[in-house]
Amino acid sequence: MVSQKTIATDIGFTHDDFAALLDKYDYHFSPGDVVAGTVFSLEPRGALIDIGAKTAAYIPIQEMSINRVDAPEEVLQSNETREFFILTDENEDGQLTLSIRRIEYMRAWERVRQLQAEDATVRSLVFATNRGGALVRIEGLRGFIPGSHISTRKPKEDLVGEELPLKFLEVDEDRNRLVLSHRRALVERKMNRLEVGEVVIGSVRGIKPYGAFIDIGGVSGLLHISEISHDHIDTPHSVFNVNDEVKVMIIDLDAERGRISLSTKQLEPEPGDMIKNRDRVYDMAEEMAVKYREQMRAKQQGNKPAAEVSEEDIPSAVEEDIPSAVEEDIPSAVEEDIPSAVEEDIPSAVEEDIPSAVEEDIPSAVEEEPISAVAEEV
Repeated sequence: MVSQKTIATDIGFTHDDFAALLDKYDYHFSPGDVVAGTVFSLEPRGALIDIGAKTAAYIPIQEMSINRVDAPEEVLQSNETREFFILTDENEDGQLTLSIRRIEYMRAWERVRQLQAEDATVRSLVFATNRGGALVRIEGLRGFIPGSHISTRKPKEDLVGEELPLKFLEVDEDRNRLVLSHRRALVERKMNRLEVGEVVIGSVRGIKPYGAFIDIGGVSGLLHISEISHDHIDTPHSVFNVNDEVKVMIIDLDAERGRISLSTKQLEPEPGDMIKNRDRVYDMAEEMAVKYREQMRAKQQGNKPAAEVSEEDIPSAVEEDIPSAVEEDIPSAVEEDIPSAVEEDIPSAVEEDIPSAVEEDIPSAVEEEPISAVAEEV
């Protein structure tokens, strides 16, 4: 049997030995990585974070949150462990710069993309206005509401501090553009209470060569020129004046595009009554609407009597003509209304919130992080 003895020796482990051991097991950190770190020390304008590198990394106070932070203690606590984004390479002292704000931005953009995909309605307080519209915060990101998409009779300046329901118009992280619509949110809410074939009372808000825009309870619908009367009309101005009170019937609701199509032609007891005897049209509006609904049901069921309803009675003109007409009043995208306002106002509003380092590409691993979405119902 071989006897074993424990022999005590003086190892003499030097600083150079320790440094060599660190080099052997060194982790390589790159900008764009998301790493776990522990708060090592809180300082007046930042904090030192242990992420397993040779030197403690540093996070400046302006990188601690997507929102304004006055003191590190508002966000971080000593010995707290959490995720950090590596913002820059090591400086001359071997120290990395970290960010929490960048992680919050990435997750906020992912969140609003999901909300847009779900066609969600969100609510937010207006915190400022400018000549182009109003500014709000969605998930911590600055969003812009163009003036043409604010549906209220209040002056824009009086909207500061007011909470508005909003729909997404544009979500573009690369260009830092988050554009929203108050009008669309109201149209959708109003549409949920309206039905095709319903008679409503409204007032003429504006007149164009192709038709009249009718305000019905705070949202605008289009009475296309082809839907005013069975008789030919050269211009809507010959029939209506701005602020006229009118009875109209809803013939189409397009919630996805925020459009309401209206008709008085379908309410005429006799062709041309909107021009010759408008009072008769209004007096018999509900009765004619009942007939219209019956005709529509018969058509849907395939029992449409050919003698009773012609193709002219249920117009295809609405489908063909309204899109170009309504685009001017209720844009389906942001091509017309937004460029002049957004190009000038959004960059200064949003980019000042995002550090220059944020302009770098986001690693795909971070981009794909799943974020749950819960839409607020209005």
